[in-house]
Amino acid sequence: MRESLLDRFCRYVRVDTQSSATSTTYPSTEKQKDLLRILVDDLRAAGVEDAAMDEHGYVMGTLPSNLPEGHPAAGRVPVIGLVAHVDTYHEVPGANVQPQVHRDYDGGDLVLPGDPAVVIRPAEEKELAACRGLTLITSDGTTLLGADDKAGVAEILEVMWRYQEDPSRLHPTIRVAFTPDEEVGRGTEHFDIGRFGAAVAYTLDGSGVGEIEAETFCADTAVLKVEGADVHPGYAKGKMVNAVRVLADLVMALPQHRTPETTEGREGYLHPMGISGNVSEATCQVLVRAFTEEELHELEDLLRAAASWAERKYPGAKVGVEVKESYRNMRYVLDQHPHVTEYAEEAIRRAGLEPKRSSIRGGTDGARLSFMGVPTPNLSDGSMNFHSKKEWVPLEWMEKAVETTLHLMDVWVEKGR
Repeated sequence: MRESLLDRFCRYVRVDTQSSATSTTYPSTEKQKDLLRILVDDLRAAGVEDAAMDEHGYVMGTLPSNLPEGHPAAGRVPVIGLVAHVDTYHEVPGANVQPQVHRDYDGGDLVLPGDPAVVIRPAEEKELAACRGLTLITSDGTTLLGADDKAGVAEILEVMWRYQEDPSRLHPTIRVAFTPDEEVGRGTEHFDIGRFGAAVAYTLDGSGVGEIEAETFCADTAVLKVEGADVHPGYAKGKMVNAVRVLADLVMALPQHRTPETTEGREGYLHPMGISGNVSEATCQVLVRAFTEEELHELEDLLRAAASWAERKYPGAKVGVEVKESYRNMRYVLDQHPHVTEYAEEAIRRAGLEPKRSSIRGGTDGARLSFMGVPTPNLSDGSMNFHSKKEWVPLEWMEKAVETTLHLMDVWVEKGR
């Protein structure tokens, strides 16, 4: 039986798919495959007959083009990909999600029933002003909701159903891909671009409504490592070099105006994620984020300068900085293919919205896919407050995401390239 967008979304968020930042397996948690297996069946029911999951957990499938022979776009319009991820953020509870449907929202505070201390307030969420009278979906306040990115997953399924129900609506060949482990930065680690076969793709993984994101941070991960000298603390004067103390001082010496808590917009940051170790050796992982490679390297130079300062302040300490590349700003690729983003803007207009270009203060599967040869901007899935117990999504904004995606395929058919 045909399922509504709302019912499908609520069914998906009830499946626990949290990824793990510490696991060395792929996917990082086996439970992500619980939903991925469901999606294989759901895609096949929606007309994607070749839907299948590979050994890494990626689900891919094809909706073949229905362009008639002789159509101007036949043979010219490329294969278009639609991508969403199934995993949810790992540092907020994500099991036993109980979606709450708030119909005809009155514009006031939303007190979530599982934890009355968790309140979604219009005074803190300016976007709620546009949601009076809409149907909002939240968790019960004890977990995140998982709209990031199960809203995108549900919307792609809805698009497939719309084409099945209206075979007269023309579309190019569409390749669907659902990925695990996006939230831990490993969403494309084993992604087979050749098997995917799309020339261009779009992730449905952005917030709000009518937004298109064609720019991400450039990202590296740095590890600060301090080597100290341990001796018995009763006889340590002039001998001990406490690596924990050195590292703590070093972290606090980093620029306090270049942290996630003190930056916004296009400002980059250094983000210490965790400290571990002992007197002999201590390490700290630091996320380095900036919109340009030049600023990224400037921030990394600040880390190296701080390391040198710590060695001077604490004679006998050895401080190293190791930097590993994570991803780069997808704008470097998308600027070479401007029509990919322009077509999305036209689709948003056809959906009755004013397109809003924005930058992601983070990453996306689309960033890595772009550098793997498939230009992939990010479109809104309608949800707000990612990674939070206060996550919320209007059903009507999800419907707009579906409508935008359908119009996007119309534009590709009309433009034919």
